Amino acid sequence: MGEWKECKLGDVVNLKRGYDLPTQLRKRGDIPILSSSGITDYHIEPMAKGPGVITGRYGTVGQVFYSTGDYWPLNTTLYVQDFKGNAPKFIYYLLTVFDFEKYSDKSAVPGINRNDVHTETVRIPEIEEQKSIASILSSLDDKIDLLQRQNKTLEALAETLFRQWFVEEGWETGKLGDVIELIYGKALKEEIRSGSGFPVVGSSGIVGYHSEFMVEGPGIVIGRKGTLGKVIYLFENFFPIDTTYFIKSKVNSKGLFYEYFLLKTLNFEDMNSDSAVPGLNRDLALSTEIKIAPFDKLKQYNTYCAILFEKLKQNNLQISTLTRLRDTLLPKLMSGEVRVKKG
Repeated sequence: MGEWKECKLGDVVNLKRGYDLPTQLRKRGDIPILSSSGITDYHIEPMAKGPGVITGRYGTVGQVFYSTGDYWPLNTTLYVQDFKGNAPKFIYYLLTVFDFEKYSDKSAVPGINRNDVHTETVRIPEIEEQKSIASILSSLDDKIDLLQRQNKTLEALAETLFRQWFVEEGWETGKLGDVIELIYGKALKEEIRSGSGFPVVGSSGIVGYHSEFMVEGPGIVIGRKGTLGKVIYLFENFFPIDTTYFIKSKVNSKGLFYEYFLLKTLNFEDMNSDSAVPGLNRDLALSTEIKIAPFDKLKQYNTYCAILFEKLKQNNLQISTLTRLRDTLLPKLMSGEVRVKKG
C-alpha cells in the first residue's frame, strides 16, 4: 500500500461559495437546493454538476452533504468546485471529520472563510485507496439508509390503516382525555446524566442517556416546551425530562400504537400557551375532540401494528449497530490508522 501524503486542503479540493437564489425566483423541479442545513427546496435547473460535496458556510457551520446528482448550492454553503483528481465520496468523508469549528468566526451567526479552510493540513492516500475507503463507509451508510426507508414505509402502512379505521369512519365523538392522560416529565440536569443506559427524552427527541429510567417502555412522549407537540415513540424504558409530557393509556392499549397515531393526527401547534417559549396547554390538548372506536377495533389495530413495529424495532437495533461501527471506523480510516487494500 502506498504512503499517505500530507498537504493543504486547498491542494486537495477547491471550495467555492454557493449562489443566491431568492424564493420568488425558484421554480419547482427535481434539482435539490442545499443550504447550510441540507436540502431546503427544489428547482428546475442546477448551478453545480454532481456528484457534489457541500458544507455549511454561514449559519449552520460544518455539516457536510453529498449529492449524487446535479444540485444548487445556496450562498450559505461552500461546495467542492474542483476535486482535483480525488474521489468525491472520499472527499465527503474527509470533510465529515474536518474541524470546521476551528475556523468559525464565533459571531452571533457563525461563519467560515474558504481561504482559511484551504490552509488546513490534511493527509490523503492514493486514489485507489481513497475509493476503497469510500466503498467501505458507503456500504454501511447505504445499509443504514435502506433500513431507515423501510421504517418510514412501515410507519406509513400503520398510519394509512389508522386513518381508514379511525379518522374516516363515523365513530362516536369523545375527548382526547377519554383515551389518555398527559403526565409531566421530570427535571434531570445535564451534568448529572450518566451518558449511558436509558434514553433521556426532551421535546425534540433523545437528548442523552442516564443510568436510571422514569417510565417503562413502550411509551410515548410529547413535546411540551420548545419543540411543541412532537410525538415520539420509544420501545425501551426512558426518562422524559420536564420539557415533555408522557402518556398513560386509559383504554389498556397494548403497545400504544393506537395512541401514537392518534396523537400524530392532532394539531398541537394550535394549543400554544402563548408564552415567550412555546408551550403545550395540557387542558386544551385533553379537551380536543376525537372519534373513539370500540375497544375491539383498537385491539385489532394494535395486533396488526405489533407485527409492523416488531420489524421496525429490529431495524432500529441494526441501525444502532451499523451506526456505531461506521462511527468507529470513520476516524480510523480517514486518518490511516486502519488501512484497506486498494481496488
